[in-house]
Amino acid sequence: MRKAVIEFDLLQNGDKVAVGISGGKDSLVLLSGLVRLKKFIGIDFDIVGITLDPQFEGVMTDYSPVEELCKELGVEYHIQRSNIGKIVFDLRNEKHPCSLCARMRRGALHDMTKALGCNKLALGHHRDDVVETFMMNLFIEGRIGCFAPKSYLSRKDITLIRPLVFAPEKEIKKATAKNDIQIIKSHCPVDGHTKREEFKNWLNENNHADKGFSDRIFGALRRSGIDGWGIKQ
Repeated sequence: MRKAVIEFDLLQNGDKVAVGISGGKDSLVLLSGLVRLKKFIGIDFDIVGITLDPQFEGVMTDYSPVEELCKELGVEYHIQRSNIGKIVFDLRNEKHPCSLCARMRRGALHDMTKALGCNKLALGHHRDDVVETFMMNLFIEGRIGCFAPKSYLSRKDITLIRPLVFAPEKEIKKATAKNDIQIIKSHCPVDGHTKREEFKNWLNENNHADKGFSDRIFGALRRSGIDGWGIKQ
């Protein structure tokens, strides 16, 4: 995380950072990591935890384990309930729901970030997410690109940062176990049955057959310099 913060200039003194917390391992490790990082990195910034509950199948998610973790870490925490689950799966009955759901959730998180007076929103995308997204853009959309480690949203006047982009998913799993972090299972009806899951499995198969397969893709993305991924000189 420190390497990503320094290389991509993710944090500055005086930042108020909203951490998007879904309840999954990535966002909880991100939150815990930022709190620990703050103690020694030499940058003075504040942290606020925010959660958007899509209320899939009309059910409110119990985020009490996240509330407890935030209390332990001394982090202010806010939950906002929404009807995104109902809109996507019931009213719109989307054949491919992930895109609409992601857009609506992003918009709501951006609004929460702004409403709480935060100038940055930290998301828990890790290194495996980077490679998966790059390959999905290539094979599904026919374009070369990926989300950026840092991006400014002029319409909202907030900056998105992704401090975990150098962290492999296996290390995040280890951190979750080592720190006894309790994750919250997603109630999304299509969880585990998405295009991203297909690409994750495909990449895992290729990594098993050809060691370093994903590493080379990640390296190619960095050397290309697109979307803010250029290697710092």
